[in-house]
Amino acid sequence: MNILVFQHLAVEHPGIFRDFWHEAGHSVHIVALDEGAPIPDLAGFDLLAVMGGPMDVWETDKHPWLVPELDAIRTWVCDLGRPYLGICLGHQLLAEAVGGKVGRMAAPEVGVTATTLTQAGRSDPLFAGFPEEIQAFQWHGAEVQQLPQDGVTLAGNAACPVQAIRVGERAWGIQFHVEMTSSTVAEWGAVPEYAASMQTALGAERAKGLEAELASDLPAFNAMARRINDNLFRAIAKVTVA
Repeated sequence: MNILVFQHLAVEHPGIFRDFWHEAGHSVHIVALDEGAPIPDLAGFDLLAVMGGPMDVWETDKHPWLVPELDAIRTWVCDLGRPYLGICLGHQLLAEAVGGKVGRMAAPEVGVTATTLTQAGRSDPLFAGFPEEIQAFQWHGAEVQQLPQDGVTLAGNAACPVQAIRVGERAWGIQFHVEMTSSTVAEWGAVPEYAASMQTALGAERAKGLEAELASDLPAFNAMARRINDNLFRAIAKVTVA
């Protein structure tokens, strides 16, 4: 497959998904939107993956490239009907682009937390083989507050009721992070906006230990990412054949 990636910050790349895609022989084209890279013609791509970032979906004055990005996502999902995977900001952009609403949370959610699959999530192909409760890595201060018309909530928790969504048959958004590598916390912690949310959510002492906390859970998170990746491509193939 030809995979198009919208990237909003150099350290918020596809992470371990890059390894999976390389192993499978997929072609990956990364568009660094925050660096001024233009969005290419969408026609030649099979999957759009949209990553996270420290900006918010409503900050279009500060980050004007968000406007064409939202337009491209809307075209991709609504007009072309092609597979989409959004993580964190990419999840929020999916919801906002197709008629939902994203807003600021009462408090940031950072660290390893539990999230629960809904009834729809338990039967969704993206989460096939997952337990009802998932331990997930979070780092966000905004959330989907209103679903788009064709959106279905697949997972949630008390802090953020919309942790995963599906729009239509093959567009998915995941609020929590599954793409992490061993360098993720150090790289993200160097971003001022992320450092501030980490301190707010965890306090100074626990924030210092977040890297070690993630390290102990990383093998499980990498296995989760592998399952989501494999489920995604099986779901894509099934819908395409049908």
